Amino acid sequence: MAESMCRTLRDGSLEGEQAPALTIKDITASPFGFHVFSHVLSQLSSFILASKSQSRGIVIVAFSRSPSFYVDLLKRRGIDVNSSHKWIQILDCYSDPLGWKYQLMGSGNCMDVSHETPSNLSRVCKDVKDLDKLYSMILELGKGLVGQGKDRFSVAIDSINEMLRHASTPTVAGLLSNLRSHEQISSIFWLLHSDLHEVKVTSALEYLSSVVASVEPLHQTASGKRGDLENLSLLEQNIGKGKLQVRFKRRNGRVRVVVSLFLLFSHSFFFGRVWWDLLPLIMKR
Repeated sequence: MAESMCRTLRDGSLEGEQAPALTIKDITASPFGFHVFSHVLSQLSSFILASKSQSRGIVIVAFSRSPSFYVDLLKRRGIDVNSSHKWIQILDCYSDPLGWKYQLMGSGNCMDVSHETPSNLSRVCKDVKDLDKLYSMILELGKGLVGQGKDRFSVAIDSINEMLRHASTPTVAGLLSNLRSHEQISSIFWLLHSDLHEVKVTSALEYLSSVVASVEPLHQTASGKRGDLENLSLLEQNIGKGKLQVRFKRRNGRVRVVVSLFLLFSHSFFFGRVWWDLLPLIMKR
């Protein structure tokens, strides 16, 4: 099922359609949302490197982690980053989101930490409140990878919550909608901690999405019985397990929902069988 999400992003958009968008939704008490985000990022990167994706590059908008973190992450996942500057760019909204460090550097009271990531791989955004500028920077970085022609690139945003700290919901939704509508963007995905916002906020972001992946921790049942995957002794050593519900919006307006278990072990995901099979159930929006 996770591979279906990745294939949707890999295949990209058809001519005249908006780019597919994936919302990865969890809650702050669950540790799994970012791991799913990392899994999707790694899979899409592998597709791009193998020339099996519509997109020819990817722009990571990094709010919650540093650029060097993502470089190390891809290395740990076995992805060759030696030529990364040719297919990946990182918009650094983490190091100096409001430009304070930049101002202190001008006064000589702050050290420049830009050496942590090669300058040809990342670019610092010094005002994340200006979403028009943020939009322009994403496009500039993406076009720097694929050129001005018909080639496309993907966009990954690691924290919509951080964006919503500095801008209104309509403004953030407008940015995402504009990115989806741009002719050179193949796909876009983002991470959202849904319990930090009102339902109307998360609903607005889900409405923009063609795929919504809800991540939940798997708890012991009230009767004391554990889930099917618990029966394997190997799982006693796992980091955690949870439930992943994915909602796919079809082009005809209908929705397909699939639920499965997953196991997180040593920073890798192992997906169990579909334990609640809703594949035959087609629902109208």
